[in-house]
Amino acid sequence: MNYTFNFTPVWQNWPLLLEGLALGLGLATLSIAIGSVAGLVLAFCATGKHPALRALAFGYVSIVRNLPILVIVLFIFFGLPQLGLAFDKSTSFILALSLYAAAYMTEVFRAGLLGVPPGISEAGQAIGLTPLSIKYYVVLPVMLRNAMPAFANNFVSLFKDTSLAAAIAVPELTFYAQKVNSESFRVLEVWSVTAALYIATCYLISLLLRGLESRLRL
Repeated sequence: MNYTFNFTPVWQNWPLLLEGLALGLGLATLSIAIGSVAGLVLAFCATGKHPALRALAFGYVSIVRNLPILVIVLFIFFGLPQLGLAFDKSTSFILALSLYAAAYMTEVFRAGLLGVPPGISEAGQAIGLTPLSIKYYVVLPVMLRNAMPAFANNFVSLFKDTSLAAAIAVPELTFYAQKVNSESFRVLEVWSVTAALYIATCYLISLLLRGLESRLRL
């Protein structure tokens, strides 16, 4: 093999790659936050007694989970403007990623709610708590502990999905890696460093969330 590695173009564009990495983290964090709020509401609907709300929650999850995320991104960015609903590219991607995250977080929180022992709610009723107080002070903390491992997996998965933002020219890590690659033609060097950045960041996210999970279980 006569190939000579040359990482100079990568180091010259290092700040750009880090800027893209930071933007990807921001997109994932914002989307998981919005998706978690929506997912929590839908999870309560899915586990509630109202048939219409249960149908709404299960219908939403069924539709979104069967769609590739790239299709959702392209539909929102290129399709909705045809109906007069136009968003800039970053907002379009956050909206798409949040809708996608909401479907998965609904299932995560629903499983967490189903894992709450019924006796806990009954104990809350016995000491005179209102139904809302039982949900907030008793059910929610237990449910969050149950949901934490799956939440961590979803967050890591969502961060990796931010690479799809390059499809609509949102300047995250993959977008800048493509730019550096097209200008330098150092394919191996650019993509090996990009892969290393994704792996290292996902590993750090997993470590942080595992630490948080341990604290919640104390």
